[in-house]
Amino acid sequence: MKRRSSAAAFTLIFTLLSILTAYSYAADSDSGPPSSDGSLDSVNARADYFRLDNDYVPPPGEALHHYTAGYAKILCSAVFITGLDPDDAAANVGGFISPFDQRQHVVDTRVDRERQLIALTLPDGVTRIARRYGSQGCVTRPMGQETLLFTPSIIEPDLPPAESMPWPMGDVLSDDPWPAGVDKELVERAIDVGFGPPEARTLGLVVTYQGRIIGERYGDDVDMHTPLESWSMTKSLTGTLMGVLIQQGAYELWQEAPIPEWQLARDDPRQQIRIGDIMRMSSGIMINAPADPDFDPDTYPDHVYLYTGGENLHQYAATRPQEYPPNTIGRYRNTDPVLASYLIRLAVEGRGDDYHAFPQRALFDKLGIRNALIETDAYGNFLGQGLAFMPARDWARLANLYLEDGVWNGERLLPEGYVEYACTVAPAWQSDGRPIYGGAFFWVTDSETEDGAPLKAFHMRGAGGQSTNIIPSHGLVYVRIGKYTGARAGGEALNRMIPMLMEAVPQVQ
Repeated sequence: MKRRSSAAAFTLIFTLLSILTAYSYAADSDSGPPSSDGSLDSVNARADYFRLDNDYVPPPGEALHHYTAGYAKILCSAVFITGLDPDDAAANVGGFISPFDQRQHVVDTRVDRERQLIALTLPDGVTRIARRYGSQGCVTRPMGQETLLFTPSIIEPDLPPAESMPWPMGDVLSDDPWPAGVDKELVERAIDVGFGPPEARTLGLVVTYQGRIIGERYGDDVDMHTPLESWSMTKSLTGTLMGVLIQQGAYELWQEAPIPEWQLARDDPRQQIRIGDIMRMSSGIMINAPADPDFDPDTYPDHVYLYTGGENLHQYAATRPQEYPPNTIGRYRNTDPVLASYLIRLAVEGRGDDYHAFPQRALFDKLGIRNALIETDAYGNFLGQGLAFMPARDWARLANLYLEDGVWNGERLLPEGYVEYACTVAPAWQSDGRPIYGGAFFWVTDSETEDGAPLKAFHMRGAGGQSTNIIPSHGLVYVRIGKYTGARAGGEALNRMIPMLMEAVPQVQ
């Protein structure tokens, strides 16, 4: 499928390339890489120019077994974390790692409410099991194993009751008049529009202006405390946790990433990959991912295996070879946030702290977040690429941390300049002609409004239409989370809401 070579060839390539520049690469000195306008052909042509000669090895196992593992996890989380009806969840939730057309192969479904367990059996007799394990959420067991390879735990927030504290540290909203200049009636109409019709299947919609909630609505199935599946919005949460560690001095943004598997050989070229490259989806690590312009649909994608595989998924990501030099080609691949999650675990445990408690103690407690969890693999590794469950209000809290330049209640949680890093288009994506991805695992919009005014925004986005959005010029944050099958209608409703909100509030800068 793709062409690769040996570690010695890697070393030679990187030696030659480093002479040219530390951050950009060329295959020869006589001609530069082809330019890209973002079209499929030009993006692939540019990638071919930089591609290294290394072998691709697909994930082990059978695709249906993996898809069914994903299905078990989807049902488990929907039923035992979000509280949805199993039949509704089977029909409407989590189509990314468990495509709906693959679910028909299951011949027996067991929902064990007492043990908080889902067991799905296939015609070949294979049963995939997912079970709720404390604050680590629903975890899929490896095939044939009855136990996990870590000890689950319960992590309680170190916060007073939410009903006793004002927003944002609690749930009590202000009775003060609305912020000056805000058109209350237009905001209320915008919320109606943004929530969408029934087919949007929206579960939560929250809008804040300059940190204050000015509108919110929830589906019949949930409320403001319900943890909701958020998919790749979790990547931005992982980027935030890394930012916290950088602020604490555990790492530097532009240091070479100290992944242990990359240090075994002195000449491993992956040692050139920096933490900041990883969080720009620009590491160059090779997998098969559905967002790749040259995606191979006939091979079960590693991008999904990093949710469903029964092995240590941090180590799986760390042992993938390199396809491109770092900071050269932008590719949306789950290896990068999984590697960031791996670095988080290494740093937290390396200083003797409780890894599973780290998100709550270092971030959630600071922001007033009480009902969040990040699910793990069977080895206890946070799957920070997409398996956080948080209420819509908590995503709004996280977004407002970025709107406040990483400072909360007078304490700097993110390093100076980190928010600018997050909302600035990554060089590799810019060079690919696709200026859509920034740093810290954020998407970026740098465009104009209908009347020609500049519009810069950045976003946490997830499969199924999940999104948390920040528009600094208007002091706006809006969060929309819904069931997977409502993504199209939900997205259309959100797009109609945005200009209404921007008209309803005065600009702040």
